[in-house]
Amino acid sequence: MTARLMVAGTGSGCGKTSVTIGLLEALRRRGLKVSACKCGPDYIDPLFHREVLGAPSRNLDLFLCGEKAVKALLAESLAAGDMTVIEGVMGFYDGQGGTAKASSHELAMVTATPVVLVADCRGKALSLAAEVKGYLEFLPNNIAGVILNRAAARSYPMLKAAVEEHCGLPVLGYLPRLPEAALESRHLGLVTAGEVENLRAKVDILARQVVDTVDLDAFISLAEGAPPLEGGAMDIRPVVQGVRVAVAADAAFCFTYDDNLTLLERLGAELVPFSPLADQVPEGVQGLILSGGYPELYAERLAEAKAFLGFCRAAVSGGMPVIAECGGFMVLCRELTAGGKTFPMAGAVETAVTMTGSLGRPFGYLSMTAAKDNLLCRGGETLRAHEFHYSAADDPGGAFRAEKPDGRAWNCVHATETLYAGYPHLHLWGNLPAAERFLTKCKTYGEASR
Repeated sequence: MTARLMVAGTGSGCGKTSVTIGLLEALRRRGLKVSACKCGPDYIDPLFHREVLGAPSRNLDLFLCGEKAVKALLAESLAAGDMTVIEGVMGFYDGQGGTAKASSHELAMVTATPVVLVADCRGKALSLAAEVKGYLEFLPNNIAGVILNRAAARSYPMLKAAVEEHCGLPVLGYLPRLPEAALESRHLGLVTAGEVENLRAKVDILARQVVDTVDLDAFISLAEGAPPLEGGAMDIRPVVQGVRVAVAADAAFCFTYDDNLTLLERLGAELVPFSPLADQVPEGVQGLILSGGYPELYAERLAEAKAFLGFCRAAVSGGMPVIAECGGFMVLCRELTAGGKTFPMAGAVETAVTMTGSLGRPFGYLSMTAAKDNLLCRGGETLRAHEFHYSAADDPGGAFRAEKPDGRAWNCVHATETLYAGYPHLHLWGNLPAAERFLTKCKTYGEASR
């Protein structure tokens, strides 16, 4: 299967997530088996894709994973159905450090994927054509069509004619303002799919609108015109057997790349999901993963989850291999201050964390070099990661030296031979040796605990 198409946007907030959700559901109702991917490191949009399709959505991130892994993940998505829809990130050309690297544009070019550009029509007439023309001519690209968002039915024919005349691109349809289908936001982006009231009703509104005002046949034709995907095969073989890894999975710990879990399973791990909010304690496990999410929204409940917090303390002090990213790191700390109140956490890492109300800086993509051997790599080795949080730790750690392309650098992460706890998020497909090392340490722990 090769049918694929990217839904990219002229900028953040232009409506590409709403357009993507509506298209996914409309295509599904057509009887097509559709799979979805997300360009970049975002956790939230794939949760919406999963809700619509009932299947995981893959993150395709050229910085975190590299070209080979991205193509391998896309190839698996293509093999899973009739068509893959890739949702872009930010504006089409917005990438790493003010460049187009790791942008929607670069991903589309690397994977030879046709692009439909979502253009926001608010407050625009002929200027819309100038904007689209600028995107079309800025760099060589795969833009093959346009969808107009927040366009009024009465002005759509004029806007369509202007774009097609001045840009030579087909306009595939439009979506009007749909306040009844709006998706709410908070400090880390959209609220998660599980928190949206009447989400299925909103999906239905978007899908029916797509059917009414978007040319689905043209969309499908563009996707089917994509050339075969070249390269990307990865040989992944088991490195352990009989290793059970606990994975926190609930509303407080929802920022987990599905492909990370799939990779760990292919490497031989058995995953054991559990809910910290329900004060669950996994049994018979040799490793623990505490992903990011929104622990600050559930700080009081987590503080009352005594069995869970005790399990975390015992796991870290007892040498169980533990990966705790961002929100998971916050819960391992001594205390968490949120909403003006301070709540006791696990105390497995001796520092406190405070919600600040502003985005921690520097944020975004980074490369981390290990100061010494640790759970995930050897001293001097480098991991690629992504950082994005609205809290600050008194002591963010110093096991790694993080650096951005512009030269800014700082220390981060609490790490030992059995612990990785810090703000940076990892995509294991781009850090395969780290995944293998983690599971090998889990196996060693299990053997020593018998």
